[in-house]
Amino acid sequence: MTARRHRSEDAAQHLTAAVARAHPEASVEAVRAGIGGRELEDTELVCVVDDNDRLLGVLTFAELYRLPAGTAVGEAMQASPAVLAGEDQEKVASIALHHRLNSVPVVDAGHRLLGVVPAQALLRILRHEHVEDIHRLAGIHRETSVARRALDAPPLRRARDRLPWLVMGLVGSMFATLIMSRFEAALHEKLALAFFVPGLVYLADAIGTQTEAVVVRGLSLSHVGIGRLLVGELRTGLIIGMVLGGLTFPVVWLAFGEARLAFAVSGALFAAGGVATTVGLLLPWLLVRMKRDPAFGSGPLATVIQDVLTLLVYFAFVSLLYG
Repeated sequence: MTARRHRSEDAAQHLTAAVARAHPEASVEAVRAGIGGRELEDTELVCVVDDNDRLLGVLTFAELYRLPAGTAVGEAMQASPAVLAGEDQEKVASIALHHRLNSVPVVDAGHRLLGVVPAQALLRILRHEHVEDIHRLAGIHRETSVARRALDAPPLRRARDRLPWLVMGLVGSMFATLIMSRFEAALHEKLALAFFVPGLVYLADAIGTQTEAVVVRGLSLSHVGIGRLLVGELRTGLIIGMVLGGLTFPVVWLAFGEARLAFAVSGALFAAGGVATTVGLLLPWLLVRMKRDPAFGSGPLATVIQDVLTLLVYFAFVSLLYG
């Protein structure tokens, strides 16, 4: 997600102050009696606070009605993560998912309880962020005014906005052409080698696009380190490449009657799966580190890199097997 957010997208816009509160020395029985006649907008948490209304812990309603009546809530409460009122709504939803919370307490700078973001609000936030990311991946601006300006802009400005990314694609295609020209002799000798280039490039792009679509959302919600994410995606890509290569090998062998060609195509698919998932993960991550929108990682830049690396891998196999 972008670093710039709107004020309407922070925790304060979703919190409700009509929540159950209790002091740590209060008994479970007293708390039950106290909330019996109140109209609460959240019935997930009982927030335990001190005399200055600072949050000490929480107790779920299920636990409240399961505990012995004489138990002090301070003895049964559990620590709970809390967010500041100005915290981005996506971070609030991320904390709720990570800690398996149905409601998230909201506090001020002095850790005084302001209320909670209830379950219904969390669902709205998740849906909003999910739809927003889908739109951004598709190149649709969430802001209507921006989208309208893009449509109403004169042709020269539209071209100026699009050309930088397309120039990257042009440079990448030139580099890909240069790679293929280096193997002109092999292609002349075995024309069938060229038949598989479009399919290999397409599959690498498709694998990378799948990774990017998952990673753009996962980077904002996941608390897993980049190293672990990278290893997981690399293994996933290699498994996908192994399956696709395994399916391709007998087909190519039977169709062209040459095992070396089948090995080259299958090996390239296997390696391209790992390459595509790695690029699909690292580009959005790098853009996040640069405080840029990770959705840009699914654009021409990723496609160019995946195409060039896939061709390098393919012709490396060709050189090894036909050298």
